[in-house]
Amino acid sequence: MKPLGFLNLRRISGQLAALVVASIVAIHLIITASFLVHRPDRIDPSIDRGHSQLAAAVQLLGAAPATARPQLFTDIARAFPLLKIESLAPGAAAMTDDANSPDLRGLHRRLGSGYRVFLPAQQDGSHKVGIALPDGVLISANLLRDQRRPFWIGPWIVTLLFGAICVTLLGLWAARALTAPLSSFARAAEDFSLDGAAAPLPERGPEEIRSVAKAFNRMRERITTLIDDRTRMLAAISHDLRTPITRMRLRSEFIEDDLHRSRMLGDLDQMRSMLESVLSFLRNDRKLESMTLADIASTLELVTDQFADMGHKVAYDGPEHAMATVRPDDLHRSVTNLVENAVRFGAEATIRLRVSPDIVTIEVEDDGPGISDARKDVMLEPFVRGDDARNMDEAAGFGLGLSIARSIVLAHGGTLSLNDRQPHGLIVRIELPVRQPSRQSAA
Repeated sequence: MKPLGFLNLRRISGQLAALVVASIVAIHLIITASFLVHRPDRIDPSIDRGHSQLAAAVQLLGAAPATARPQLFTDIARAFPLLKIESLAPGAAAMTDDANSPDLRGLHRRLGSGYRVFLPAQQDGSHKVGIALPDGVLISANLLRDQRRPFWIGPWIVTLLFGAICVTLLGLWAARALTAPLSSFARAAEDFSLDGAAAPLPERGPEEIRSVAKAFNRMRERITTLIDDRTRMLAAISHDLRTPITRMRLRSEFIEDDLHRSRMLGDLDQMRSMLESVLSFLRNDRKLESMTLADIASTLELVTDQFADMGHKVAYDGPEHAMATVRPDDLHRSVTNLVENAVRFGAEATIRLRVSPDIVTIEVEDDGPGISDARKDVMLEPFVRGDDARNMDEAAGFGLGLSIARSIVLAHGGTLSLNDRQPHGLIVRIELPVRQPSRQSAA
């Protein structure tokens, strides 16, 4: 790694470093702007209004001759009654340390060096201040204290809050910009399918994300190529095996022993059926029809009628109509596989349909021996047959019915589960969403 590689803005580390620098610069700019607007080195006129009135009145008395001061006291008392300016006896002065009183220092700074500010010797609980005029005359007045603004609405608190909000919004925006490619990656992984309908993952964002996106797209191409090669190979094998199977069937017709001839023909039929089932399972993910709004109840009633016509005891329990967004042919195939297992291992089967505003529940119930709890998860895997209780006919199936049904249900965004029926039997429960998300249509 390069020593200054973290400063590369194409990488996540560089974008995070840029975010930190931008946040620091933003805070400094906000504080500087607040300082220039409020100028704490200047006196706030709204807070110092009482000092200004008192200083103006005192300076007027100090500049006036002694004969005119009585009239000025009367006029000032009328104009500024709250100040209560009056003469002070010479013995009322008391030396005080002005440095410990910000109010006195501020007033002395306004009056100038010709005036002396002190505290009277006797205080009656009011905020009195004594002032010595340039000619030595002593006066007293009330020192008005304006109500200061609360601390929490001061300029610095507002500045800090504003800065915190700005930096938070900046951080949220940056976090979303950095995580958006990861969200796209997660959606692409969810939309991953082998039929080529989903678009490749966009290769954008920071350098690390682009590298992962390229690797994901290459992996998808390799998997798709592998599946295509496997399917073509098995299709070729199936095609090549059909010819010798056909020749063996023709030769079997010349077997004089009826028992041996029927067994040979049965074995050949089982081999051909096995090949077709395996190819159907392998091609299941490659031939997905488009989602459409269909009547699920009609599909289930059709499956019921088909098995009833073949002499099986299959009943339907549910509403006459139930609309949902599904792949009708795939759903028909899935339920057909489940009913085939039900009538194979049980005497009767029931297809139940329950509809809620968001979920459609389909149950295929039989009265057979059921499946033990230890094997329920294993039975959903391909090429896995049931235990001895359900494995009555070794030539009846190849362990693909439940696997194909489960693959179809998962492609719909639903779930398939195996449940016990009382007193005996099995209930295969399918739960499908009534409305499919847009991404499911491309799965």
